[in-house]
Amino acid sequence: MDLNLKNKVVIVTGGSKGIGLGITNALLAEGAIPFIISRNKKSVETLVNSIHSKGKEAHYAIAELSDPEQCKNAVEAVVKKYGRIDGVVNNAGVNDGVSLENGGYEGFMASLKCNLVHYYLIAHHALPELKKSKGSIINIGSKTALTGQGGTSGYAAANGGRNALTREWAVELLPYSIRVNALIVAECYTPLYDKWIKTFDNPKEKLESITKNIPLENRMTTAKEIANAAVFLLSDKSSHTTGQLIFVDGGYTHLDRAL
Repeated sequence: MDLNLKNKVVIVTGGSKGIGLGITNALLAEGAIPFIISRNKKSVETLVNSIHSKGKEAHYAIAELSDPEQCKNAVEAVVKKYGRIDGVVNNAGVNDGVSLENGGYEGFMASLKCNLVHYYLIAHHALPELKKSKGSIINIGSKTALTGQGGTSGYAAANGGRNALTREWAVELLPYSIRVNALIVAECYTPLYDKWIKTFDNPKEKLESITKNIPLENRMTTAKEIANAAVFLLSDKSSHTTGQLIFVDGGYTHLDRAL
């Protein structure tokens, strides 16, 4: 299926690793132009150089997304480079373990800045161009907003905010035909997930204890599966889909895990 994304310019925050990298690769496969916003200069430079070596187009900006000014500058760099923005994928963030017990005000606020506030800022600064292109916004979220996890108040609150902003923006942006949706992730094996698993004494056993509770095929969701849903939502093939929280999670969040 041709998703009509050829030469569309799409911002992907955190687009050089994990789920973001999966989305970047899916966009490239559709002929789109991913503009990656990342704080990791080495990884994003290596990725973009590799993309260029294959004759494809991509670009990047280095930004610490917890800094409002850097968010603004990054979006301005997209417009300066390409003169348009056709889509935004808010993806960057980390399950940072800021809990009710050990977080405190500073830790909690830092978690919100790291995981939620830049979702608003990137969309805010991209909005004038999205109005012109009648573009699409995707917010990558987490099951923690619905299921809880324990020990991660900041991240759970941020993801609740992501869900709420998805619905709010879908309403606010109706007059401009800008669609806004969220993809909710449960258990997806990424480099960050691998790092977390390895903190346990028996990582293999820990991983097996998780995957056995994922109803569909008892396996992790792949970054590619999330990315495939993302490019569909960015495309005009989903032209009447907005305000949706779409779970790409093998049934983890809603199905009886006794299955």
